[in-house]
Amino acid sequence: MANLIYNRRRLLGLGAAGAGSMLLAGCDSFDFLGQRNHPVRDFLERANGLTYAAQRALVGDQALAREFSESEIRQGQRPNGTTDPRTNVAEYSQLVETNFAAYRLRITGLVETPKEYTLAELQNMPSRTQITRHDCVEGWSCIAKWTGVPLSRLLDEAKVKPQAKFVLYHCYDQYGGGLSAAVNYYTSSDLIDAFHPQTICSYGLNGAALPVANGAPVRVRIERALGYKQPKYVHTIELVDGFSTVGRGQGGYWEDNGYDWYGGI
Repeated sequence: MANLIYNRRRLLGLGAAGAGSMLLAGCDSFDFLGQRNHPVRDFLERANGLTYAAQRALVGDQALAREFSESEIRQGQRPNGTTDPRTNVAEYSQLVETNFAAYRLRITGLVETPKEYTLAELQNMPSRTQITRHDCVEGWSCIAKWTGVPLSRLLDEAKVKPQAKFVLYHCYDQYGGGLSAAVNYYTSSDLIDAFHPQTICSYGLNGAALPVANGAPVRVRIERALGYKQPKYVHTIELVDGFSTVGRGQGGYWEDNGYDWYGGI
């Protein structure tokens, strides 16, 4: 089973990398990804749904992503996407200047007891450290050591309501601009991935504090998913019953622009 999971991760990673690279390069052949009623897009969305169902059925809710030894860390974690929100987000810039003293991670939405945590409070909670591989949709991967609080602990403290089905991760970094207004990055997961033992609110990378380029002060690691599902600069974790009122209703910034919602590997 371990080999099956590993080989499937590589296959899906390579397939997503090919499509993702053409999309990021602006390939005209992939214009349909932005067309909600295009038949090819509809086909791919159905295929993604089947992949999601198959992953849950074959791998299981609690199956772990592969973990590695320290000797397999060959380089620092490669940053990508936004690497410094200070350039256009004043609130984040102020947080960095004070070493995140005023930072709060908020747990909101469909919970019995909304919570908020300072960075110091998160760092003083029981933690998990894991050495895993980050697989990017662009086709590269990187092994790194992540340390943080299991998200399940925070959700248990907030007491998730029965009607909650998904978790939204809201971030400080912004995308877009130019002819369209910039929007804050966000993505989402189901409750299975949110409560997975390897899903952590990471504040440490390779034995040191998480750098700004890699998502400081908190990056959510969902280790059984592609890189765009590993949100950086997270400030709010919101429990919801659907996505219809958020963005374009697809559950994430890149998902709103044609990427697979699940993003599992």
